[in-house]
Amino acid sequence: MAARAIWKGIVHVGTLQVPVKLYSAVQDHSIRFRLLHKTDHAPVKQQLVSSVSGDVVTYESVRKAFPIARGRMVMLAAEELEKLTPEESRDIEVARFVDSGAIDHRWYERAYYLGPDGNERAYAAAAEAMEKKQKEGLAKWVMRGKSYVGALRAEDGYLMLIALRHAEEVIDAAALTPPTGRPLAERELEMAEQLLSALHGAFDPAQFHDEYRARVIDLVETKAAGKKPKIAKFQPRKTKEDQITDALEASLAGMKRKARG
Repeated sequence: MAARAIWKGIVHVGTLQVPVKLYSAVQDHSIRFRLLHKTDHAPVKQQLVSSVSGDVVTYESVRKAFPIARGRMVMLAAEELEKLTPEESRDIEVARFVDSGAIDHRWYERAYYLGPDGNERAYAAAAEAMEKKQKEGLAKWVMRGKSYVGALRAEDGYLMLIALRHAEEVIDAAALTPPTGRPLAERELEMAEQLLSALHGAFDPAQFHDEYRARVIDLVETKAAGKKPKIAKFQPRKTKEDQITDALEASLAGMKRKARG
């Protein structure tokens, strides 16, 4: 099935304008369940209930509030929030360019493909120039009432737009407690490096699937066929600090057995 555009915009790089269509580069395959009543299997409904009176309230009578202190809220009217919504625009403004790879992957949130929407020469020129110079653009745009920042990239002749997280959303590693413990022995480090070398290879995305989703689908299909499901229990592996050498040796031995076939 052909990809379907979810939005249209214009990439602005200085005076260059590139009309584009935006396509989602990812699909959500999350498992979604329906909630049924245990007795008669009828679908159940969720309701809004007052925590004080226990009465069911309508959506029209609900107001949004922002907590500013314990037990204190500031009520916000829908009209007030509507005035704060960014103005709709089709402009994707590129503010500057950085070297490819300069943006840490922690900032990545969602990927989109950009396809040409007319003026294909301008599209090709932008994509080829960015690939040749190995640059990424830092862009801002508004889509469906929400403002975004992102990285404009070029891969294999196509433009891509990666929505980035905002500065206040990314946690610096310096906020974490530094690792502690005894220093690694030379033999341990040597075996760890050997294990990395033994496992080195090309990235094949076909090898990585959502195993939980696959097990749920298998369970559903088995029960739908009237068969009794067999569910294997997951046993997590535990390694104590003083067993690191043994674990590394066992891993290396296993890799050598696989290599021999």
